[in-house]
Amino acid sequence: MLQSLSDRLSGAISRLSGQGRITESNVRETMDEIRDGLLEADVNLEVVNAFCDEVMREATGEQVLKSVKPGQQMVEIVHRRLVDLMGPVDEHIVAADPGPTVIMMCGLQGTGKTTTCGKLAAWLRRNGRSVLVCAADLQRPAAVEQLRVGVEQVESAARGHAKIGFYGEADKCAPWGEAVGAAVEVCQRAVRTARSERYDVLLVDTAGRLHIDDTLMKELASIQFAVQPHHILLVVDSMAGQDAVTSAAAFHDQLPVDGVILTKLDSDTRGGAALSVKHVTGTPIKFIGTGEKMEDFEAFHPDRMAGRILGMGDVVSLVEKAREEVDEQEAEALAERMAKGQFTMHDFLKQLKSVRRMGNMKQLLGMLPGVGKMLKDIDVDEKQFDRIEAIAGSMTDAERDDVSLMNKSRARRVARGAGTNGSEVNKLLKQFDMVKKMSKQMTGGGVGGRMKAARNLTSGGDMQDLAAMGLGGRGSTRTQSSKSGFKRRKKRK
Repeated sequence: MLQSLSDRLSGAISRLSGQGRITESNVRETMDEIRDGLLEADVNLEVVNAFCDEVMREATGEQVLKSVKPGQQMVEIVHRRLVDLMGPVDEHIVAADPGPTVIMMCGLQGTGKTTTCGKLAAWLRRNGRSVLVCAADLQRPAAVEQLRVGVEQVESAARGHAKIGFYGEADKCAPWGEAVGAAVEVCQRAVRTARSERYDVLLVDTAGRLHIDDTLMKELASIQFAVQPHHILLVVDSMAGQDAVTSAAAFHDQLPVDGVILTKLDSDTRGGAALSVKHVTGTPIKFIGTGEKMEDFEAFHPDRMAGRILGMGDVVSLVEKAREEVDEQEAEALAERMAKGQFTMHDFLKQLKSVRRMGNMKQLLGMLPGVGKMLKDIDVDEKQFDRIEAIAGSMTDAERDDVSLMNKSRARRVARGAGTNGSEVNKLLKQFDMVKKMSKQMTGGGVGGRMKAARNLTSGGDMQDLAAMGLGGRGSTRTQSSKSGFKRRKKRK
C-alpha cells in the first residue's frame, strides 16, 4: 500500500537521521526529496506545497536543530503533519430512529462503486447492522446482477451476523435519460421495503458515468431529493491520482457529500488521492478498499495510514483483523498446546485458513513495523498456500494429529490426493516441523527462548523454509538467489 511513496519518505528521513549533525541545510535537502516523492505519487501541488512548508517551518525550529535525537523528531513531525493532512478519523454512520439509515453511494464508472457497496454492506453487517442493498444503476443491466451476486457472497460468507438483503428491478433498466424517473421510483420502493422489513441500513448504489455531466448530476439530485439520505458517500479510485481529486471536488460542489471511500489502495500506481482528497474537498475519508475480496475493506484511520507510509507498520489494524477471525479461548488453548509441543497439522491448517481470511498475506506482513521494506522485491505466492491446504487436507485425521506416521507410501497417497508429488509433501512436513519447533520456543521458552527463535529465523535455513511456504513461490528469481546466498553462507561457516 503506497509502497513507492513509503520508500521515498522513509528513505529520505533515515538518511537525515544518519547525519552527524542536523542543520537547516540538510533538513531542506530532505524536504526536497520528500517533495519529489509526493509529486511522483501524484499528490496535489497545492497540498504538497502546504505540507512541505509546514514541515520545514517546524523542523527548522531551535528545539529540533539542538535535539539529541533530531531524526526521531523529524519522523514525529512528518507523521503528525500527515495525520493532519488526511484526518480526522470519521467512520461514524448515523443510526436513524426510526430506521432505516439511508446511505447513497455515488461515483464515476470504474471506481469500484458497485463492489464497494457489497464491501460496505459486509462491514456494516460485521458491526451488527442489518442491511438492504438497492441496485439503482439502471443504465448498466449488468450492474444490477453484479450487485446481487456481491450481496449473495456477503450473505454466504457471514457467520452469525445480522441479516442482509438485495433489492433490484432488472426489468426497469433503460438508456440514459429514460432511466432517471425509473431509478427514483426503484429507490422509493426500496426505502419502503427496508422500512417494512425493519432493516437498519439501506445502501443505494447509484449510476456512474465516465465523466461528470448534467444528466448524471440530475439523476443523483433527483434520488437525493426523493429518499433524503442520511449520508452521501463518494467512491474514489485512488489509482486515478489528480483525476480522482478533481472528480471528488466536482461531486462535492453539486452534492452534499459527507464522506469519501478510497478504493484500490492495494495498488501502488499513484495513491496521491489519499493525501489530497481531504484537503481539496474538506470531506473526510471514511473507508478504504485494500483488495479484491469482500473483507478487504476497513475504516480509515489517518494515524495508521501515516504509520504505514513512514514504514512504521500498523499493528493496531493487524490486531483488529485477527480479533475478527480468531476466537480468544481457542487462541489460549492453542498457545498452551504449542508451549507443550503438541501443535498438530490440524492446528496448523486451521490457523493458516484463519490468517488467509484476514486478507492478502503480503499486506498483512507489511503491517508489521520494519517489514514493509523487506517485502519490496518479494512476491508472496498465494497459490502456494492453496497447495499446502490441499496436501494437509489429503491426510487422514490420524496423520494430521501425528505427522510422524507419515512414511513413503503414505506420502505418495497424500501426493496423489493433492495433485502433487512426494517431494512437495516431504517439503511441507519439514516446514511444519520447523514451525512446530519455533512455536514451542516462542511460547514456552521465555525471553531467552524467543531470542533464540528469532536468531534461528534470521540465520538462513529457517528463513529459507519459510520463504518456500509462500514468499516468492516457485518462480521467483529473488527467492532462488536468496536460497543460493544461504548456501554460500553455510559453506563459509
